[in-house]
Amino acid sequence: MRVPAARVLVLFAHPAFQKSRVHRQLAAAARAIEGVTFHDLYEAFPDFQIDVASEQARLLAHEVIVFQHPLYWYSCPALLKEWLDLVLEHGFAYGPEGTRLRGKTLHSAITTGGGPSAYTPEGHNRFTIAELMRPFEQTAALCGMTWLPPYVVHGTVHLLDPAAIARHAAEYASHLSTLRDGRTPTART
Repeated sequence: MRVPAARVLVLFAHPAFQKSRVHRQLAAAARAIEGVTFHDLYEAFPDFQIDVASEQARLLAHEVIVFQHPLYWYSCPALLKEWLDLVLEHGFAYGPEGTRLRGKTLHSAITTGGGPSAYTPEGHNRFTIAELMRPFEQTAALCGMTWLPPYVVHGTVHLLDPAAIARHAAEYASHLSTLRDGRTPTART
């Protein structure tokens, strides 16, 4: 059995998973990687009643935390936001006594409906992905975690055919394996 250099936790949040062509394949790729824990928040907490102590223990058992979700209204789906609000509490994740996550790595793996050009100052959405992800980057900073630039799959609504989706799933598996092996993956935005 392979011993990972870093235990990777993928916190998956997609409220319409059954409708997602892309996240179904990305999730399957993540679930298949030895040394990666895949945790579906909508499956675990369909009523939004988050078990904070259990989730904090899950964070402590991993060195790399990956938020995998579609970019919803320039942020994350509601359950992941609720999870952030409750689990990353003062005294645990931040504050004078909140040092439990220091030294861990925080990363996001997101999908967007539009293509890359939509996420430029001149594009439809007016901001880059890096700019839109600043709240997550600041969350990492507040918690004393290392932030890695996000893994992004663009164009999920109309631009990707089944072959392209399969390629992205294989790339994502490789990306997560790199994190698991204790290496920093190449930025992909």
